Amino acid sequence: MYHRQVQQSVPDLIVQGTPAYRRLTVALLMAGFATFALLYDVQPLLPFFASHFGVNAATSSLAVSFTTGAMALTFIPAAVLSDRIGRRSLMTLSLLAASALSVVSALLPDWGELLAMRAAIGVALAGLPSVVMAYISEEVHPNSVGAAMGLYIAASAIGGMAGRLGITLIAQYTGWRGAIGLMGAVGLGAGVAFAAFAPRSRAFRPMHHDLRSLAHAMRGLLADKALPLLYAEGFLLMGVFVTIYNYVAFRLEAPPYGLGQATVGFVFLLYLLGSFSSAWFGSLAGRLGPGRIFWMPIALLAAGIALTAARPLLAVVGGIAIITAAFFAAHSTASALYLLFYYLGSSLLGSAGGLAWNYAGWFGVAGFALILTLAALTIAIPLAAVKP
Repeated sequence: MYHRQVQQSVPDLIVQGTPAYRRLTVALLMAGFATFALLYDVQPLLPFFASHFGVNAATSSLAVSFTTGAMALTFIPAAVLSDRIGRRSLMTLSLLAASALSVVSALLPDWGELLAMRAAIGVALAGLPSVVMAYISEEVHPNSVGAAMGLYIAASAIGGMAGRLGITLIAQYTGWRGAIGLMGAVGLGAGVAFAAFAPRSRAFRPMHHDLRSLAHAMRGLLADKALPLLYAEGFLLMGVFVTIYNYVAFRLEAPPYGLGQATVGFVFLLYLLGSFSSAWFGSLAGRLGPGRIFWMPIALLAAGIALTAARPLLAVVGGIAIITAAFFAAHSTASALYLLFYYLGSSLLGSAGGLAWNYAGWFGVAGFALILTLAALTIAIPLAAVKP
């Protein structure tokens, strides 16, 4: 796969219970938390952006879509760059750069400038999700890889939740600019902590790619019968999830609910359900095989979407809870190519859902998300027949 590789001896790998593993734990918690806090912190502010900048719901969602889209398109270049300069170095640079850009974005007066900066933040953040798995796999003993990845995923979920909830609470007192700036400052602190605690790479070997080696690697990924189906699932399911969370604030802040921004922010506490559902479903998949049961959380996702179309507030919140648990149960992490489709779904379909909102309100959003979910369920059926 690689044109040239520097040969060195492989050192001992990091094992649970050692000082190096404890340092790695702190670093991964900082990286996961800050990455997803910076990525999605503006999501609860979309109704405010629509009002403040005079744009509609679909246009306001570009503050999220520009970030996730730019990040998706930069995943593979970031992974290639990490093969040259090292995983740890790129992850540190990415986190510090994205945090600094977030602080700058709070100072920009124009909507177009804000969107451009959000895209730049996405480019900077690409060096984390696309590289962290390689960093852990190289530096951690195989018996401890699962636990280390679990820490990162848990921190990512908490970061996504805390970023969304925190910014709604802070914005009440500082305004949206102060809240975004403060989130950027928190990211800078996390970046410094990551640089201080992340063990220096000992097993990394510089790798130099050429176009031929990259093309060969891509052909290898696409040759697996199951992977294209998983890429499509990632595209559709992330599109559903982001669409629901992009526009739920618009619905809950409007009549008949009329909830305040801070109150709506507490909906993001439902992210905690994802930690439990992903762990439970992962255990079930390990016993029965992921292909055989992948359709189950997708069917549950459809039920949750349908429930949000009901009028009672309890039904809406209950539907969001089901959607959250089902999405995290279905979600799996794979290669940088999988992540590209995953976040392209967030970017493209998440904004397309705004057109449905503009046309038919929440019923349009729910209908759009349900169509995507049924498409994902259709794909899950042949996926179950693919032999691992």
